[in-house]
Amino acid sequence: MALVQYSESESESEPEFQQPPTKRPRQTIHNQSSSLPPLPAAFHDLYASSTRVSVRDDPSLHGGRKRVIPHVEGNWPTHIYLEWYPFKEELSTLSDAIAQIEGSLDGHGTELHSLLHSDLGARLPLHISLSRPVVLRTEHRQQFLEGFEAAMKKSNIAGFEVTPKSLDCVSNYEKTRWFYVLRAERPEDDNLNRLLSLSNRCLARFEQPLLYESPQDAIASLMAQGTATRRPGVTRVGEQAVGNYSHCFHISLAWSLTDPSPQEKEQIAKMDLRKVHGLKLRFDCVKVKIGNNISSIPLFSGGV
Repeated sequence: MALVQYSESESESEPEFQQPPTKRPRQTIHNQSSSLPPLPAAFHDLYASSTRVSVRDDPSLHGGRKRVIPHVEGNWPTHIYLEWYPFKEELSTLSDAIAQIEGSLDGHGTELHSLLHSDLGARLPLHISLSRPVVLRTEHRQQFLEGFEAAMKKSNIAGFEVTPKSLDCVSNYEKTRWFYVLRAERPEDDNLNRLLSLSNRCLARFEQPLLYESPQDAIASLMAQGTATRRPGVTRVGEQAVGNYSHCFHISLAWSLTDPSPQEKEQIAKMDLRKVHGLKLRFDCVKVKIGNNISSIPLFSGGV
């Protein structure tokens, strides 16, 4: 029987999940993996979703998680995000951070679930969300994707790096899960805010809920077309008014079903993150997941 798992876009607003890896016996196979080239990024998109055995919500199959977006025929759960596959050394640094988080929970019954590996021990990608989990109708899927791709091409937003800056605990919109996250530094050229604004403007055309940004700001951005007046906390990039939501962007490392206490949050905030601060997360494309189909849209590379 195939394993069942909810994609992030189906489970909550600031995505991720999975059980920590189970320990498996060491195999006596010659290790030649270090000499092999890495898999192409598109390979991971082909196998990003598991086969489902039921359309009914069964939290017992998913560590207690409850589905936020129900299965409805003609509805397609959609999520826009930046994806990062940590290397082995980076995984070790992140695993140490999760171990420190567990040590800060004081054994008060908070069960922590790592997002670094699946329950079979496979590495999982981490990500920065550029949208909430939204739902597109069948007739809107292609229209939305084509519009988003066109907007991305017109934006000329280049690939960029992000550095983690702090550790925090945040809940999803429904307050059914709590995520232990690395906050992201504001990157060069403000590309996180630019991508968020582009994503929200495209989603607003389909009357979808926005991430971080208020509907009023999105409507103003749609109407501006280069004529919007400067407002506090808003910058201008070409024809696009861009709000500053740099304090919101994050990468989730683990989750729990219960809210940590104020004392536990204080201990987490005091963690030694010197190794984490040395990480550099490189992003060269934006992922759009509609149902189980993932499109990878490259960021501008500077070529013709």
